[in-house]
This record gives sequence, structure tokens and C-alpha cells, in this order.
Amino acid sequence: MKKTPAFITCSSLLIMAVLGACSKSDNSGNKLVITGSSTVAPLAVEIGKRFESLHPGIRVNVQTGGSSRGIADARSGLADIGMASRSLKDSENDLHAFTIAHDGICIILHQANIVNALSDEQVVAIYKGTIKNWKEVGGPDAPITVVNKSEGRATLDLFLHYFKIKNTDIHPDVVIGDNEQGIKTVAGNPDAIGYVSIGTAEYDATHDIPIKLLPVNAVPATLENVGNGSFPLSRPLNLVTKAVPTGLAKEFIDFARSKQVHDLVKEQYFVPLSK
Repeated sequence: MKKTPAFITCSSLLIMAVLGACSKSDNSGNKLVITGSSTVAPLAVEIGKRFESLHPGIRVNVQTGGSSRGIADARSGLADIGMASRSLKDSENDLHAFTIAHDGICIILHQANIVNALSDEQVVAIYKGTIKNWKEVGGPDAPITVVNKSEGRATLDLFLHYFKIKNTDIHPDVVIGDNEQGIKTVAGNPDAIGYVSIGTAEYDATHDIPIKLLPVNAVPATLENVGNGSFPLSRPLNLVTKAVPTGLAKEFIDFARSKQVHDLVKEQYFVPLSK
């Protein structure tokens, strides 16, 4: 089954992307509002569809907007469940996180770029602007187009944490939101560099999108290596609640963590939970 792209999920996601700011969770007992990470959203939509099929009359409404939105909406009550493609921070220990799958992030280049690997130091230098031309790292004589993630994205947080740099040190040429936007940007520019979800990138790279995934510390960027724990840039995909979940929210979270959705997790190019 073809993976559902982040920008084509289901009718509720498309509609609520426009109306999301006006929607709040309700207590009617037959509706769940889930908001946040654009990485988790396509998986949440597919899990929601299956959950709805098993629970006639229940509606699962999924909205994107980034992990920060998911955290904020869960905390404020605007959403029943938030989505975050990262672990909770110390400042978020008032919330509860439930991992539903695992993913990683990887550096991507255009397929035509002859550079096949970059050291951590080279990546940092490129993003800080110390290295500005591909010829400085064995590539063509062309200026590097630096693609960075927007504030509030969990992918950005993990990238900054791993490479030990501050976002204020980066002066990007392009700022993108979700993974598909990042892939489209790099695929359309042979001189660009970006970083996105391994799951999304691996799928697109094997379906005629002209990008390639670079290894990190000589470890290939693959879901297999995320699953076996050898890839250094990995992360949990979490559902987040303000309080210990009960009722419909608990039932959905338990379902999303069960073997009943492992096929959906794999179809979205993520790593299922081992239990």
C-alpha cells in the first residue's frame, strides 16, 4: 500500500488544516481531536480510520501544525491528544507521552550531487555558513542552498541537539515546515541540503523522487538501522495528553500502541513498537 503523503491524508485533515484554529476538543464522547506533528499526522489519520471502522459513530479529527502545537493544544485542552515527533522536554513533565512508533531524521541531498557523505563537523560548518560551496566538501563548484526547519518542529530540535548548534547560528536560504515540503525543495534544487524524517525520505527516494539519504557517522540512514538502534539520529513518535488518559482517549491510545496497527506503521515507513 502506498504511503499517504503528509499533505494528502483524509478529508478531515484537509478541512481542519483550514479551520483548525476554530476547533476545540469536546466532551460529547464520540469525537477525538488530535493535533500536532506533521510527521505523526499521516499515521494518526490511518489509525483513526481503522479505529472509526471498529467504533461506529466515533470521529477522529487529525490536524497538523508541528509538535509544539500538539504540546500546547494538549496542555490547554484545545485537543484531546497532541502529537509530538520527539520525547517530552523537562519543562513538559506535567504531560503524559505514549510512544506509538519510532523514526529517525537524516540529511538529504539531490540525487545529482556527487557528495555521498558528510562528517558531523562538515554538516555544522555548512549550516553555520563556514562552508558555503560544495567544492569545499568534494562536490561541484556551486553555492550551497541551506534548507532549515521552521521553529516549533521536532525535527529541528533533534537536529540542533545532535549537532550541538543553536538555531540562531543558522542563516538558511530556505525555511520549510513539513517533511514533504523539505523533500520537494531539495528534489527541485541540485545544490540544496536539508534534513527530514527517514521514513518519508526513504519512501520518496525509492519512488522516483531525486533525493538521496546520507549516512551519519558511517551508519546508513535506513529504518532498519533505526529499528536496531544503530542509527544515532532517532526519535520516538508520541501521542501526548494533559492528564492520564481515560475513556475514548485511552481507548484510542491503547489501540495506536497495539499490534493491530503494526501494518499501518510499516506502511507509513516507521518502525513499530517491539511489544
